[in-house]
Amino acid sequence: MDRPIKIRVGDILVLRKVHPCGSDKWEVTRTGIDIGLKCLGCGRRLLIPRVKLEKAIKKVLPNVADAENKKG
Repeated sequence: MDRPIKIRVGDILVLRKVHPCGSDKWEVTRTGIDIGLKCLGCGRRLLIPRVKLEKAIKKVLPNVADAENKKG
């Protein structure tokens, strides 16, 4: 069994399919078995099961604030 992808609140996910508004970037707002996402194009919010989301992820862009905190 594959290990789950590390997803944290505040991370930006680039998904394989483009949202109808034209954006493919989503901000993680909640984690757990279901992942809460907010579209960065139109602001739409949704909950999606982790298993389904992990198949749709193209790239995970880490939270900028977390990356700066780890450096300093």
